[in-house]
Amino acid sequence: MTTIRADVLIVGAGPTGLGAAWRLEELGHRDWWLCEAEASAGGLASSVTDEHGFTWDLGGHVQFSHYDYVDRLLDDLLGPDGWLRHERRAAIWVRGRFVPYPFQLNLHHLPDAERDACLAGLDARRTDGTPPANFAEWIDRSFGAGIAAIFLRPYNHKVWGCPPEEMASSWVGDRVATVDADLVREHMRLGRDDVSWGPNRVFRYPREGGTGAVWRALARRIAARRPDRICFGHRLERLDTVNRIAHFSGGERIHYERMLSTAPLDRLVRLCDLAEALSPHLRDLRHSSTHVVGIGLHGAPGASLAESSWTYFPESNCPFYRVTLLSRLSPANVPDPDRQWSLLAEVTEPTGTLRSRDDVVDATMQGLRATGLVSGRDRVHHVWHRRLDHGYPIPSLGRDEALARVLPALEARGVYSRGRFGAWKYEVSNQDHSFAQGVELVDRWLHGAPETTLVRPEEVNTRPPR
Repeated sequence: MTTIRADVLIVGAGPTGLGAAWRLEELGHRDWWLCEAEASAGGLASSVTDEHGFTWDLGGHVQFSHYDYVDRLLDDLLGPDGWLRHERRAAIWVRGRFVPYPFQLNLHHLPDAERDACLAGLDARRTDGTPPANFAEWIDRSFGAGIAAIFLRPYNHKVWGCPPEEMASSWVGDRVATVDADLVREHMRLGRDDVSWGPNRVFRYPREGGTGAVWRALARRIAARRPDRICFGHRLERLDTVNRIAHFSGGERIHYERMLSTAPLDRLVRLCDLAEALSPHLRDLRHSSTHVVGIGLHGAPGASLAESSWTYFPESNCPFYRVTLLSRLSPANVPDPDRQWSLLAEVTEPTGTLRSRDDVVDATMQGLRATGLVSGRDRVHHVWHRRLDHGYPIPSLGRDEALARVLPALEARGVYSRGRFGAWKYEVSNQDHSFAQGVELVDRWLHGAPETTLVRPEEVNTRPPR
């Protein structure tokens, strides 16, 4: 059994772990190891090219950033010719029609009865000045009963796999566009669409290789400098926080001074010697699972979809909450873009349920026909599927209190949990946020700098993306 000694151990080669390794090298701190359970880098931001030559992302990922540091690195990693740039063209499929995103700013596309109900709800909004008790109450106060009933309540229940009443509202920030009733009426009077809101209004996407191409490129660059320090196929199996020894699947042991874990926080706790003390807090760290279903298709998308980036689906006639036109993000995502195209559907599996691949794929195909996205089975080239056990970290009512108990207890033993599921903060779990968490932790370790992304998400998310 091999024992390695290192000042810094990084577990996970997703954006957070790679960000930390990159920053350590940049600052000349070379005493580190990075261990990744899978055979390649990327984590939940990975991409897969299947046996048919179609490329699939593990979810609807695009690149936009709140950080100049991240943007400069992205520019350099793929080069000026390695990116395609897009203006977001998103919509909500509701009441048999496409309503441009954000829904609440484009109500004039609704049937008259629904439009009037949404307006009436906006006018009837009331607040007593107290903070909302939960996300459902925040929706009702911010948008009124009409928008809540037609879109925001059913959509959020669908995407999170739990009622909005069981979620906090403090995470919202720039994730949901608030609305001015007078502005909505002006849009209606002029028949004018308003699609300019949101940090991802303009985004970029790798020309080849899917969004995972970014993280594979960074891993290659780090490995070129330190070929002996990134180990793939090494899964963390046990963590001794008293003696600061991590045990891995191949029998290796790494004795560390400081450890960055990007593994899901609930898994990390169960693997370590603090499990008995910290496990009671895990009940408040809720998550959903995600089924990612890729549909390779013959021909070309219809006129209603041809310019689409992605579409949201709040209604019950389909299981998916979002469908991305992946072949539009990059033609290279299909082997023959003149004759083929592709869709990527995302289906939530609530915690405590388990759906088989066949059930999810069958329901997805039925939903694609019910919503008119795919005309018939004869148009389908093949279907690809991947289940992500940890899909979304849910901003549950008890989340912040649980994190306040668990994270400091680990840090007292030299273990720092960061990243999408390491920090368990959905509001800072995009790729840029996750990468920045790794960078900022290293800056904290080496220079005492603050971890702004983790501690003050609202400050980061008010920065305008480049």
